[in-house]
Amino acid sequence: MTPGERLARSHVASTKVNAVLQKRTQLARERLAAAVSDAGKKASESGAAAAAFDPLHWASWAVDAAQRQVLFLDALWQRGNNYLEHNAEGLSPVLHFAHETVLDGRTFDRPVNYALLRIVPPAGVTIDPQRRPYVIIDPRAGHGPGIGGFKDDSQVGVALRGGHPVYFVVFFRDPEPGQTLLDVCEAERRFVREVRELHPKSEKPAIVGNCQGGWAAMMLAASNPDDMGPIVINGAPMSYWSGAWSAGEGDNPMRYSGGLLGGTWLSSFSADLGNGRFDGAHLVKNFENLNPANTYWDKYFHLYDQADTEPPRFLEFERWWGGYYLMNRDEIEWITRNLFVGNQLWSGDVKGLDGSHFDLRNIKSPIVLFASMGDNITPPQQAFNWVVDVYGSTEEIKARGQVIVGLQHESIGHLGIFVSGKVAKKEHNQIVSVLKSIERLPPGLYRMTIHEREDERDDHGGPVYDVEFDEHRLEDIAAAINRFARVDEKPFEAVAEVSDLNQRAYELFAQPWVQAFSNEFTATLARELHPLRMRNWAFSRLNPFLSWIAPAAEQVRANRQALAADDPLRRGERIAADLVSAGLDHYRAMRDASTEAGFFSIYANLFSLYAKDEARKAAPVDSEARAQPYVEAALAAIRQGGYLDALARIAALLQRDGAKVPLSRLELRSDIAKAYAAYFPEIDPHAWHLIRGQQDIIVHHAAAQALETLPDLLAHGDDRARTVELIDKLASDPRLADQNALGVQLAVLARIRAVLADGRALPAPAKAPRAAARTASKTPTRRTAPAPRRKAAA
Repeated sequence: MTPGERLARSHVASTKVNAVLQKRTQLARERLAAAVSDAGKKASESGAAAAAFDPLHWASWAVDAAQRQVLFLDALWQRGNNYLEHNAEGLSPVLHFAHETVLDGRTFDRPVNYALLRIVPPAGVTIDPQRRPYVIIDPRAGHGPGIGGFKDDSQVGVALRGGHPVYFVVFFRDPEPGQTLLDVCEAERRFVREVRELHPKSEKPAIVGNCQGGWAAMMLAASNPDDMGPIVINGAPMSYWSGAWSAGEGDNPMRYSGGLLGGTWLSSFSADLGNGRFDGAHLVKNFENLNPANTYWDKYFHLYDQADTEPPRFLEFERWWGGYYLMNRDEIEWITRNLFVGNQLWSGDVKGLDGSHFDLRNIKSPIVLFASMGDNITPPQQAFNWVVDVYGSTEEIKARGQVIVGLQHESIGHLGIFVSGKVAKKEHNQIVSVLKSIERLPPGLYRMTIHEREDERDDHGGPVYDVEFDEHRLEDIAAAINRFARVDEKPFEAVAEVSDLNQRAYELFAQPWVQAFSNEFTATLARELHPLRMRNWAFSRLNPFLSWIAPAAEQVRANRQALAADDPLRRGERIAADLVSAGLDHYRAMRDASTEAGFFSIYANLFSLYAKDEARKAAPVDSEARAQPYVEAALAAIRQGGYLDALARIAALLQRDGAKVPLSRLELRSDIAKAYAAYFPEIDPHAWHLIRGQQDIIVHHAAAQALETLPDLLAHGDDRARTVELIDKLASDPRLADQNALGVQLAVLARIRAVLADGRALPAPAKAPRAAARTASKTPTRRTAPAPRRKAAA
């Protein structure tokens, strides 16, 4: 690219940045104006103005407001005291459930500050040791562990109520000297093996990873695929550069932080100031800065407004939110270099302790991705785009026998994915209930949707849900969630280069001096004076000037004179609070717009002027080119195979493109497979997925020839007779006849039987389930079927 072309590209980028900034600024102003207008309408309807001129009403409100103020201060006082007690206990996990230690990583040859806990079922809950165990990994992102079992309605709770043994991976406040993230991964591998040994008769454990625990689960699955069951990752930032640069909803400013701070050097600097340990309070502060309205106003006003009932919930959450954990320098540097700035986990360049690469394509288990459109920390693009980067095409997913299921919430925030009781009762509960069915899905990419049945309740009065899966092509999903074709990710390549430069400069010129002047005393002092810690201990029993709060609160509770929640003056309070919140939201919108514009103004120009012409691995690839080798390989083997291949091809021929698959139909398939188990040889599930994936490709690209060559796979007379017998039984099974949606499949079964009877294909019906897209022209090659283990899926 010539210098003139580079300058032209830089000019185009600057023009786009300016246009987006102007539009985002205008949207921010419109939202603020709408909030002010809405507040005015509410104020005129509230009657607060008239009530304010009533002296008696005003006096009643003043007493109520003063009492609520005391109760509010008492809640903050209790928060500070709880903080001191929690720290004195060593910041124990905030799990709601009783638990016992199974393995303590601090005793390993390479010690780590991790442990495996077994959750003790509460009274009235019975678990079956032979059911699939669950292993839940919480994020190590500044806070302590336990958020996945924070309350009864949580990931732990729904798994226990489903009768599953549950294990929880926790970590302690202080890292072991010298531990690394790779040591942690190795310890978690040992945890999973221990769970398998404790439940030898059950299916492989399901691994649930929350946020950063999600990429930990994926690393674990990639390095240890044979011990892993299904993997569920919730709000996990797997592709950190992604985030849909937009002019409206969907802004995700956290991904710009690394670039605007100059890369990874600041994490190293902070760890050096901490005498080799990084303070997790810095990460928590970053989270709080994302939403200043909630951090500095909303949650406190809500506590004040509901001072009689809100303190227990507030204190429960703050106990977790106010527990700040530490990391070794090596750990935070590994995270920032490989994930937040380097974005390398999906690339296969990251190595484990044994020198092998973490290749996510090695994962054999089904993967469930749960994300939310309302999450501005891990937006859906970050949770999903790694699939595009790793697999590149639908055909590659199928050829590798992988099942990937996406579940998306429309509005819940990042923390709500893990702590919301409503999400636990709906999404997490349904994930637990359908994992076995997800394993029976053919290879491919699916969207899971959950529908609540109208006017129907379960035995406990709760809603009843229906679950269905519909298959999508990777290329279509990638285009739908990446409105800018991922061109907004290119400047992050410049971020990575600048970060490497700054990191090296810091290590050469500054790090020796920082380490020389740091010691445990200065590190401890810096941690205690962190603003997040100060706001807790400064408002606690350590402050003698606040000793009056507790007795005053007792007096208020004994003589409470509360106004009704819908009192006009109380309503006026909320209207005023909404205006303050709207103002802070406006500040956030303007700040984020400026941050975004500043980031792209710097790094889009750096990329345009100085970046290499060659795109990094993260750049979008030609999905058709990625698919071609897998298509050619499958079509070349269209006449090769045996009985298992024939069963897989028949199943693929019966599969209808674009048809939604309700959970009831998956369960029916399972019942059918059990009823005709004698016809399905035992085979490892992943081996079956590999066979099925290849046959899906063949049928999708050459449906007519796939049917015509089916007899070649059943050259042995016994195999053909066995297949025809199975088809006859399926065609006459009343369970299939009762399914109206399966009428097309029954017609296809009749065609398949006719082909097998005379060895040639009949004319295609008017509405074939799959249209032939292309035919094979390559010489077929022989493929050996994998070693058998379990029954093949129907």
